[in-house]
Amino acid sequence: MAKRDLAVFDLDGTLTDTRHRLHHVASAPKDWDAFFRAAPLDPPLPEGVALALRWAETCEVCYVTGRPERTRRDTEAWLAGHGLPEGPLWMRRGGDRRPARVAKPELLRRVARGRTVAVVVDDDEPVCAAYEKAGFRVVRADWMPPAETLRAAQEDEGRT
Repeated sequence: MAKRDLAVFDLDGTLTDTRHRLHHVASAPKDWDAFFRAAPLDPPLPEGVALALRWAETCEVCYVTGRPERTRRDTEAWLAGHGLPEGPLWMRRGGDRRPARVAKPELLRRVARGRTVAVVVDDDEPVCAAYEKAGFRVVRADWMPPAETLRAAQEDEGRT
């Protein structure tokens, strides 16, 4: 039996509303442990959740995030607790501080080898541009107002 195409979703700013925890990393010294400890309290972003559920009707939904591997248990519990489709969760390895625009497309290319990626949904503009440059169809998650703190965490500090 042929495997279904993949619909790939980002988490922070696409499915999860991170605004309540940005204060942990808004100024120096940044408290990354507190930032990630607060992730299970993220409210879902209804637009992103609805889109994931729609794509699940025709594709295998999976998740590519810049969150570190150490947050896997909390992240999987959050996805299940908010009714998101089951699917593989691909995360940043410990110590990987490359910009999200570099790390995430590389991760997707590696894990999706031999599969058709129908769509990638992400909120980070440089990541979206990198996905498009790599040949992926992108939907920009523009339903949460952009936060400079989150952009810096994703692009400058390689943290989400």
